[in-house]
Amino acid sequence: MNDRHESGFKERTRVADALAELREVLDPVDRTERVPVTGGVGRVLAEDVRAHRPVPHYDRAAMDGYAVRAADTFGASDRSPEVLRAEESPGPGRAVRVHTGSELPAGADAVVRVEDTERRGEDLDVTAAVAAGENVAPAGEDVAADETVLAAGHRLRHSDLGLCKAVGRSRVSVVERPTVGVVPTGEELVDADPDPGEVVETNGLTVASFVERWGGKPTYRDVVDDARHALRAAVERDLTKDLVVTTGGTSVGERDLLPEVVDDLGEVRVHGLGLKPGYPAGFGVVRETPVLLLPGYPVSCLVTAFVLGRPAVKRLGRLPLEPHPGTDAELSAKIASEVGVRTYARVALDGSRETDAAADGADLDVETADDGPGERVAALPTADPVHTAGAGVMSSVAAADGWVVVPESREGIPAGERVAVQHWEFQP
Repeated sequence: MNDRHESGFKERTRVADALAELREVLDPVDRTERVPVTGGVGRVLAEDVRAHRPVPHYDRAAMDGYAVRAADTFGASDRSPEVLRAEESPGPGRAVRVHTGSELPAGADAVVRVEDTERRGEDLDVTAAVAAGENVAPAGEDVAADETVLAAGHRLRHSDLGLCKAVGRSRVSVVERPTVGVVPTGEELVDADPDPGEVVETNGLTVASFVERWGGKPTYRDVVDDARHALRAAVERDLTKDLVVTTGGTSVGERDLLPEVVDDLGEVRVHGLGLKPGYPAGFGVVRETPVLLLPGYPVSCLVTAFVLGRPAVKRLGRLPLEPHPGTDAELSAKIASEVGVRTYARVALDGSRETDAAADGADLDVETADDGPGERVAALPTADPVHTAGAGVMSSVAAADGWVVVPESREGIPAGERVAVQHWEFQP
């Protein structure tokens, strides 16, 4: 490594290139465990879920009516009804009262709808013929016995729970959640009640919380001092994890020692990103365990956690990397950016300026620049930049609803442009 304490970051790796290299050092977890279906939402199936029983598991009536032998209704019509005996047990010339979902009595092979019958004491006039199997849901119509209902690699959703229960599966095999050691560093950090010169530790807590949301199993460690031996021991302690994430100690100051510590133990693969905020971030590998190096400034730490940590945890856990949900908005003020640097600009949304009475069926006569009378185009909410400078302004994260990503190819975004606001506070 070059001496960044003297020269700073002479080169910065493009975010896309860094992510491609990070992907190469991440081996998805192959450990599995069996969990109750009721607690499996969000987990990735390690093997196919096969039906232990068919659904339905018996022939059942699909309509309210009478179970009959179809042959006994041949020729039935309004003008010439077939007369059957209403009985409690089936047989030739008999009809048994059934309700939707009732088991089809043995010997019956169809159901006549109740509206196609007229009861006269013990006699039943049938005014419509039915074919064998009509108005009947046969066993296995929905799911056959031993059928694969969910494939390995599928991420369990709430709607899958009922299906698993219906086919007789109370437990399923899932991929274990990747283990992540979260190590906050910095001798100035304290848990609470800081004196002058001290700072309350928040980065590690925040990162650990997001790791859990992304499907990982975090271990949130105590703060580690900026001393080589302490940092070395902290990294080595968590090499049994699937991933180590450190916060702080990655920039160019004399106490920013983590990159050298990781390089001494293994290899730093990337250090210095074309990313704002967050350029001091990077990652390395120590004894086959990837180590993410996140900056100490709170906003930089948050951004790099999403840029590097989220895809890392998702890949380790064999989870899909869903796109961030977003909101289209109109930028109220210019966002400055440097060509070659991907910028994450915090913004607050002020809400739509339109009153949407049209949703209630109101007949509105609204003219717009693009549409004629009677048409409506929703006005975009406004995206107001929040502290576009200052990666240490933690309150700007709470004040913002999300960020606008300025790609490397652009030198900022002018006011008035339509932008996509990505929300970081989303599930998962």
